[in-house]
Amino acid sequence: MNNDKIPYAIEGILFAAGEPVKTAKLAAVLEIETSAVEEAVRLLKYEYDTQERGLMIIDIDEGYQICSRPEYYNYIQIILGEQRRQALSNAAMEALAIIAYKQPVTRGQVEYIRGVNSDSAVNRLCERGLIEECGHLDAPGRPILYRTTQNFLRCLGLSTPKDLPELDLSKLSPEYEQISLQMDEDTEIEGQEAILSEDEE
Repeated sequence: MNNDKIPYAIEGILFAAGEPVKTAKLAAVLEIETSAVEEAVRLLKYEYDTQERGLMIIDIDEGYQICSRPEYYNYIQIILGEQRRQALSNAAMEALAIIAYKQPVTRGQVEYIRGVNSDSAVNRLCERGLIEECGHLDAPGRPILYRTTQNFLRCLGLSTPKDLPELDLSKLSPEYEQISLQMDEDTEIEGQEAILSEDEE
């Protein structure tokens, strides 16, 4: 493929995908190096920004996604005739913050930190696509582990969970560290192989 057409091939792929596409996958499809993909995306971003286009490209989960520019949201909303989504409750926001910083984490650990039942909050976050199940903790009852999703990253404008501001959640409760997950190489999580293979795609 002509090098001049690579950015536009990537543009077409991202537009058609409608979801994040990893850099490595773009490179494999176009049969180019990942560095060439990164350079092509950089050129597209520059073009979108300097021309104040209605679209933008965001970095997310080791890849890229095309989305509409925030400043045009009101016009898009009018055309689509969609009602603005109801904001998350304080309870859901608290649960989301805990999961984001301590992931992977169980519902029980979320409830321990919050001090109240969190079934409704966790279910709500799952329905909104902000968190997802990612296996089971190798402990009595095999509780479900939760982690944030690509949709969470997109909503907060983050590339990875590591971009979250630093926060020491242990200060919320001096006893919390007694049940804090020790996610080392020996921790067994049901579905771990599937998660790892998914991340490598």
